Amino acid sequence: MKTLHILRTALGISLFTLMLHAASAQKIAVVDINSVLADLPEYQLAQTELDRIASQWRQEIALEFDKIKSMYNKYQAEQVLLSAEDKVRKEDEIIKKEAEVREMQKKRFGPEGDLFSKRQELVAPIQEKVYAAIEGYAADRGIDIIFDKSGNAGLLFTNADYDKTADIKKRLKIK
Repeated sequence: MKTLHILRTALGISLFTLMLHAASAQKIAVVDINSVLADLPEYQLAQTELDRIASQWRQEIALEFDKIKSMYNKYQAEQVLLSAEDKVRKEDEIIKKEAEVREMQKKRFGPEGDLFSKRQELVAPIQEKVYAAIEGYAADRGIDIIFDKSGNAGLLFTNADYDKTADIKKRLKIK
């Protein structure tokens, strides 16, 4: 019985030592993806273009809401002179117009809207380029794990020696 206990303890220690050795053999790096993207000129251009488009669409929607407000104000001023039938017709026009503008707003800025599609079109190729640079860097250096320190990875402390953001920027020819 005592021999079995000693054997289990020895096996446990051996397994623990092997796992510790395997863990220490891994190379780990940390990259700040947000920093890389922010300093990448084509990403900055894409963000500027997205901001321009979003601003233009916001202005279009604001103009449409102004038209609705004008329609409503006109209705308020005229309602005493309108028949019951004309009041209902005018109210329906205002409600219909408001629904159209809300639909336009959803089409432009909704989760599957035009802005989302445009962001995918402009930013996805840049992100793929950055991830390819990271994968190449990891392959060249024999790095096993690279964490994104700008993301929600839950890192509380990182050794500065592991931060390879500058190396990725250099690989992408960013200053």
